[in-house]
Amino acid sequence: MSTAVNQNPEQLARDRIDELLRAAGWVVQDKSAIDFGAGLGVAVREYQTDIGPADYVLFVDRSAVGVIEAKPETWGEKLTTVEDQSSGYANARLKWVSNAEPLPFVYESTGTITRFTDGRDPSPRSREVFTFHRPETLKSWSNAPFSFRTGLSKLPELNTDGLRDCQITAITNLEASLQAGKPRALVQMATGSGKTFTAITQVYRLLKHTGARRILFLVDTKNLGEQAEQEFMAYVPNDDNRKFTELYNVQRLTSPSMAGDTQVVISTIQRMYATLKGEDLDESLEDENPAEQKFRPKTPKPVVYNPKLPPETFDVVVIDECHRSIYNLWRQVSEYWDAFLVGLTATPDNRTFGFFKKNVVSEYTHEKAVADKVNVGNEVYIIETKVTKGGGKVQAQQLVEKRERATRAKRWETQDVDEAYAATQLDRSVVAPDQIRTVIRTFHDQWPEIFPGRKELPKTLIFAKTDSHADDIIQTVREEFGEGNEFCRKITNGAKNPKSSLTAFRNEYYPRIAVTVDMIATGTDVKPLE
Repeated sequence: MSTAVNQNPEQLARDRIDELLRAAGWVVQDKSAIDFGAGLGVAVREYQTDIGPADYVLFVDRSAVGVIEAKPETWGEKLTTVEDQSSGYANARLKWVSNAEPLPFVYESTGTITRFTDGRDPSPRSREVFTFHRPETLKSWSNAPFSFRTGLSKLPELNTDGLRDCQITAITNLEASLQAGKPRALVQMATGSGKTFTAITQVYRLLKHTGARRILFLVDTKNLGEQAEQEFMAYVPNDDNRKFTELYNVQRLTSPSMAGDTQVVISTIQRMYATLKGEDLDESLEDENPAEQKFRPKTPKPVVYNPKLPPETFDVVVIDECHRSIYNLWRQVSEYWDAFLVGLTATPDNRTFGFFKKNVVSEYTHEKAVADKVNVGNEVYIIETKVTKGGGKVQAQQLVEKRERATRAKRWETQDVDEAYAATQLDRSVVAPDQIRTVIRTFHDQWPEIFPGRKELPKTLIFAKTDSHADDIIQTVREEFGEGNEFCRKITNGAKNPKSSLTAFRNEYYPRIAVTVDMIATGTDVKPLE
């Protein structure tokens, strides 16, 4: 729609509002040319009421359902001051139609900032939304017996069978936060204390008791998404003998399309960002958590309205490992939704507390978990070498093996001059095989002392710096322990059949030692591991 250069600020705001409404599926009409049959949702400008013309009145299926109070862009931070005005129009008598009840859906907008109040809520409170809700959404809400926020007040007392004390506290406090209408909440629970199980229990209660339609479970790596999907599939609530996935449809998003009958969607934040923008995603980007990704665009494209996934698609968004994925480029994925945001983490920092408005509903630290015998403590056994601490030197005239990292092809060269290398270069640009062997041999000799009384080496995980470093470690482990291929294996995203290797590491006798670079990380559950 073209705009004349002499338009005043309020007219410019109206033009932007018209564009937003049309993008959200509304037919925008003037009061002089009303046609309620032009579409499911019709927005009529300057609609007459008994207290004067409302800027917009929204009709769904020929019935009036809401109003919009339009203001110039400079009113962005003052929109809350006109809530009485918009509420007055919502309670007014409309011309030409009969509206016995106040209109439930009230907006104030500048075309840049939009606020929304649902009059059906227990204590109606305005909130900023990305844009206007779609007509089919308002029709669905109008036909529902109560709003989602009203449904939260109907949550029954928690059945605590099978729940740990820390999980009971987290769920109880989170539900109190939701019932108070607090838009964001942070659940801090130590690794190993059952954050995902707690979250699934909460999701189940919301779907069963509150009228929640759909919930998004956001993760930051594909591995975490697969694990979350497995946990949803295995979850059996304590008030039903059926599995979660027999009661509700769960979909892990692997493409831009989402099934319409899905109640729980599991997605990496990378895929959801691409899906909202209508772009394809390189699946390798889902293997690495966003905080560590090497490619970060200097000027990331902002998320824009997607009619296939409007902001009201989800009622609640659960953000797993939220301390890694709610900042910079990725923050806009969380804030796009007109939904409650619930963060899960074991290790929040000040930015995490700030994002969730210091609304910490659970503080269960590792120390508390150890005291409660939910987790075990840790002991540190240091194996330190001179090269690990201070680096080393390659002497002139020394014959040096050069290796291609990817192909591991070798060639020999004579070193021209003395060259020192730092400890930070070790196992990246410089490989010291004797240092690797010293560490592995010391572990081989000392593990009976570290784990007294054991006849078999406990399941052990070694973190390597690169895939090439992992290969060096594997070969050295097999030699020093005098074992075959099955004794020590690599479990990385680049390895062959990493999922089956991880399953074997969890459930079978071999491998006893696994070497990983990037796959086994935060959130990966391997119970036999010590």
